[in-house]
Amino acid sequence: MINGDIPVDKIYEDEDVFAFHDINPQAPHHFLVIPKTHIKTLNAADNAQLLGQLTLTASNIAKELGFADEGYRVVMNCNEQGGQTVYHIHLHCLGGRALTWPPG
Repeated sequence: MINGDIPVDKIYEDEDVFAFHDINPQAPHHFLVIPKTHIKTLNAADNAQLLGQLTLTASNIAKELGFADEGYRVVMNCNEQGGQTVYHIHLHCLGGRALTWPPG
């Protein structure tokens, strides 16, 4: 994705993070923010600044896309029981509709 090997609808990129629309959206707005550095799971993460950058990037994009004020959810799945299917950490940002709790 980052190298262009897999086509994605890119929203944002800087030297550390990459954001793109989810290929299987679960809400009217659903995008992913990923670090360019490979980190397999959240359990392996050791860079608080990078994790914060993922979150701030999601917030900034939600504002730019115009749904931040209505509300949104950020989610990071970890390992099999947490719902992780791609083993490169990624933050989901979902918005554009009312989201229920618990999620499932």
